[in-house]
Amino acid sequence: MGLADLVATRCAICGTADNASELYAASFRLDDLNPVIFSARRSPDRVHYRMVRCDTCGLVRSDPIASPDTLAQLYQESAFDYDDEVGNLRATYGRYLARLARYCGPEASLLEAGCGNGFAMQEALERGFAAVRGVEPSAAAVAGAAPEIAPFIVCDVMRPGLLAPGQFDAVCLFQMFDHIADPGGLLDDCWAALKPAGHILILNHNIEALSARLLGRRSPIVDIEHTYLYSPSTLARICGAHRFDVRENGAVWNRARIGYLARLAPLPATLRRAALATCDATGLGRVSLPLPVGNLYLIARKAAVSG
Repeated sequence: MGLADLVATRCAICGTADNASELYAASFRLDDLNPVIFSARRSPDRVHYRMVRCDTCGLVRSDPIASPDTLAQLYQESAFDYDDEVGNLRATYGRYLARLARYCGPEASLLEAGCGNGFAMQEALERGFAAVRGVEPSAAAVAGAAPEIAPFIVCDVMRPGLLAPGQFDAVCLFQMFDHIADPGGLLDDCWAALKPAGHILILNHNIEALSARLLGRRSPIVDIEHTYLYSPSTLARICGAHRFDVRENGAVWNRARIGYLARLAPLPATLRRAALATCDATGLGRVSLPLPVGNLYLIARKAAVSG
């Protein structure tokens, strides 16, 4: 791949290609387009595409990006290498699955797109969902799924025709929506997978969070994996444009280990290594805390087609 093979993007809300202001110049090399860089929860490396903000709606996006075929291959070959974080992720996601369950009623069926090894699906079952299904492109993640969950995961990407329509009471997208090059298409696929009046739960980074505003391009969310970065208003707008009625949204309280937060801190490499060594030596790194680290969530209902 050469620079000429990168693909220009458009605002996923306004549809415009050139009505945007540059936030950050690109800071990547072509050999950064590899499965290691595209594996989840690596240490911040300040590798990112050129990033722009739509002058009309404020949606932040990467422009240009690798082609859809290249991205699909990278995620298929990516690793699931964050087992140490799964317990806290289950606690975090479980809190918002509980909020989703209030809208779905008893015996609800749940689809998770981008489910990794299915740990959130396990959490959903423990919280009362009657049936779960997952879609995940990473072969390594699917191979690591628990035996009782693995049969319910499809190793693929969400796409038209993958699943029969109208099967699920709920769909959830945990920390994957901002990775998607065609978010409108994904929302349409989720809409089709839902039963009438089904609900979607989206949880991802918030470009307007205090940490993102203070850190700017040093924020861990300014990353080559992120095609779009949303605020509460732009996430609500894109969902509304794709036939979802927002029921609630807000800031997320994550549960995370101090050691994990130290790894994400925008520090020089030598200071980060020293901080991590201190965390390991003292045991402080294993301590978990609930913190608002800069994520948002949204729950929306599938709207009926008028006419």
